[in-house]
Formats: sequence, structure tokens, C-alpha cells
Amino acid sequence: MRLLALGATSALALPPLHVLPVLLLTFGLLGRYLNTATSWRRAAWAGALFGFGFYATGLYWLVNAVMVRAAEFWWFVPFPSMGCALILAPTVAVPAMLSLAVRPGLGRMVFFAAAWTLADMSRTFLFSGFTWNALGSCLAIPGLMGDILIQPAAWVGEDGMTLAVVLLAGLCGTVLVDRWWPDVSTRHYSSPQRLAVLSGGALFCLIWIGAGTARFYTATPQGEPGPIAVIVQGNVPETEKMGRQNPREIFERYLRLTAQGVREAQQIQNTQATSQPPERQAGGPDGSTGRYRPIVFLWPETSFPGYTLLQDSPRARQIIMQWANPADAGLIGALRVDQQDRYRNSILALAPDGAVEAVYDKARLVPFGEYQPPFIPLQIVPQGGMAPGPGPQTLHLADIPAVGPLICYEVIFSGEVVRRDDRPRWLANVTNDGWFGNSAGPRQHLASVRLRAVEEGLPVARAANTGISAAYDGRGHRLAWAGWGRSAVLAVPLPAPLAPSLFGRYGQGIPLALSLFAALLGGLPYWLGALRRKTA
Repeated sequence: MRLLALGATSALALPPLHVLPVLLLTFGLLGRYLNTATSWRRAAWAGALFGFGFYATGLYWLVNAVMVRAAEFWWFVPFPSMGCALILAPTVAVPAMLSLAVRPGLGRMVFFAAAWTLADMSRTFLFSGFTWNALGSCLAIPGLMGDILIQPAAWVGEDGMTLAVVLLAGLCGTVLVDRWWPDVSTRHYSSPQRLAVLSGGALFCLIWIGAGTARFYTATPQGEPGPIAVIVQGNVPETEKMGRQNPREIFERYLRLTAQGVREAQQIQNTQATSQPPERQAGGPDGSTGRYRPIVFLWPETSFPGYTLLQDSPRARQIIMQWANPADAGLIGALRVDQQDRYRNSILALAPDGAVEAVYDKARLVPFGEYQPPFIPLQIVPQGGMAPGPGPQTLHLADIPAVGPLICYEVIFSGEVVRRDDRPRWLANVTNDGWFGNSAGPRQHLASVRLRAVEEGLPVARAANTGISAAYDGRGHRLAWAGWGRSAVLAVPLPAPLAPSLFGRYGQGIPLALSLFAALLGGLPYWLGALRRKTA
């Protein structure tokens, strides 16, 4: 029970609480247990219990999705958070077990941090991927402090940040616990080692903050600015959407909000135009001057009522663009049916005349929500789920800077949100977090959006049905937001992107290489010593 409690307590470090000091205690006690473990089985059980507590607590909000359909799936209520925690617990059990391959002490903790990160990265491949609650996200604290702390994501990605967090928490936590543990006979660190670890940890933090500060204040956008994004947050309850209640009122609500947002965007256009010198006020549709910046409005995931009506009704599309006049394009989350009669979760890009200019299909489908793993014997997902799209794309729309579309939790996959051979100039994320209520889930999702902006150096506009909608620049600095549970519209002039970051160029290869290096650093001295003793 103690290890379960330690894992559950560690979840306090995740968004939206960000109680970072708790990790020194929880990872310190877990590290002490691993340093004193006498068998691989005991170490594995320790990791499994810690991991189960961590994920069950961090993913508690998944239950809310079932409660939306509680009358039909009341029996399934205990399974989302507990079931996911049971599936994810081995990603902590395996690193804990493998850490016994290294001598107790500093080397074991370094090896454990590397193994934790590698196992965490493997979650990309579980089902269709489930990378929620990466510990690197705990540094995405709201405000300036978080802006600075997350800048190294541009070099090492979120998984590199996870490696740093687990490494610091494991090393510094274990030496502190070791110092104050009442049983002197089981201490694994000498006083000089404790001093070296704590001093090194403090120095590392100072370097991290210094590097983050330098990047935050020196990174500058390059090229022409992005469009004026009109972000529409309709705040339609999920029960109302599922029951197909008041579809006309929902449609009209989105039309009114869109028209309001476009008017605000026009005011921004006019203000920016008059602030330019006369020779620059005769611009054109390429966005090259302050007079003309294209307007793009975003509706959230599956926002359009009537299921495939948007796909099937040219008249509905024309009405939308008439209300949105003079917007240059609209990105609308909607269901559609492909030529094989399979449902797809999509973004339809509308031209000013209402024509569908481009379509993006969601590639990363939510397990148990949008697709059903084949080993589940009971029919949980209606009609067996949806068909996935091909993966990251860049849409080149008329008169609009190239955009990378992302639907819902696709944005949580570090290093997999843009096409490397066709880099967009901004990202558009449409989502519906209404399933999860006013909980930690939407806040954790928002932290992922912010981290993707830093990793890729791209501004992001995010439209969420019930909130939290927001826009970030390429440093992950918040430009605007609309809180949870209210109808709102944001008109945000997006800046130009930053130059491609180191992580943006090489992706997951960077944290993978860092983790393998840390594993060798932690284990190699012990393994070489054991080899010499064996051959002597």
C-alpha cells in the first residue's frame, strides 16, 4: 500500500497542480526501495504498484467519459482509469526490475531514470498510442515560470524533459532520504556523494533555467506572420450533442460566434494596416504587409451537429461561409463517411464559396472511444469504431499560410505532429474535451499543446468545444485563452514561426540517444568491473 500511495502522490506533480517538490519524496522512497531490493521480482512488484498508483490517480478523469453514457455503460465506470493504469503499470515495473542489473547507489538511479524514459517512450506504440501523463509535462507551469522551464523542449523534447525530471528526482530524492533514514546500516551514499549529488542537481537546475531564459528572450519569429485565427468555443454539453438535441440552436450559436470573431479579426486587420507606413499599406493576399492578413476560423472537433450533414450539404457550407464573410477559410471539425462507408473523424477546410478545399482525417484514434482493440470481447465502441487517417499532413490552402491540422489527442504525441519534409507555418488543433468534464484532463491536454509549440517552434491555435481554447506562439507563450465551460470566441493574430528547432529536425532520436547514453553511464562502470573480476 505504501508504494501505491507513493505513485498516487507523484501525480500531484502533473498539470494542473505542478507540485514538483513531491517528486523528491516519492522518487526518493521508491529509489531507496530499489536500492535495497533483493530480487528482481520484488523490484518489479515495487515498480508495478508505484506505476499503478501514479496512472490510476493521474487518469482519474477518464471516468467522466463513461459517466456521459452512464445509463448504458454503468458497469464500465471502474475500468477506464483502473484499466489504463493496469496496462501502463508494466512501463514502470520493467525499468524497476532492470535497474537491479546495476549496483545499488547512484548508478542504479541513473539507469532507472533512463529505463523509465525509454519505457515511457514505448507508450507511443500501445494500442494506437497512449502517452498521457509524461512527467516532462509537469514543467509546463502556467505563466512566465513555465515559459522558461519548457524551453529546453526545443532541444530534447518532452521525453528529454522526462529524463531530466526522473533523474533529478531519483538522485536528489534518494540522497535526501538516505541522509534522514533512521537505519544507518542501509545507507548507500557517503557524505561526499550526497554533497556532490545535491550540488550537481542545483547546478543543473540553474543551467536549465539560464538556458530556458536565454531562449525565451532571444528566439525571434522568422518570415511573414501567420493568419488571424478566429477560435470558436461553442460550449455544447456532450449529452446535448449525443442526444441530437437542439441541432439548429447549436448551428446558429456557432454562426453567431463566428460572425462576431470575424468582425473582431477585421478590426485587427484595420488597426495593423493603419499602423503601417503608407508605402506598405497597399498589400496583397500573400500577407506581405500589415494591411492584409488572412482570417481563418476554427470550429472544434465534431462541432457540427447532424453528423455527416456538413459533408453532404453544400447549402450548409455556404451558410457558414456567408456568416463568416470575409474570412479566407474555415477549419471545421466534423464526422464524415468515406467511399468505403467508414466513419472518419475529420477536419473539413472550407473555401470562401463553401467548397471543401481539403480534408484531414484523424490518424491517432482514442482506444475504447474511437476504436476498439480487437481483444475486447464486448462491443463498447459503436459500429466497431472509426477508420484512421494516414498521419501528419500539411494543408496548403489558397491565400493561407501552410497549416498542420491536429485533431484531439493527436497533439500529445511528441515528435509526430508535423511532416518533416513539408513543415507548416502554424498548427491548428481542434478538440472536444467535453467528455472529461471540468477536471485535470483538459488541463493536461492543454499542456501538451503548449509543449508541441515549443518542440516545433510553431504557433498553435486550439479550438475546444467546452474549453480550454487557446493560442500559443512558437515559444509556448500564451497569446489568448478562453476558460472552461463558457461560450467564447477569440481573434488572435498568430506570429511567424521560429526557425526549426533541434528537436524539430531530429525528433525522438534525441531523447532516445540521451536515454541510451544515461543507461550506459549508469551501468557500464559496474558491468566492466564485474567483467574484470570474472576474468581475473
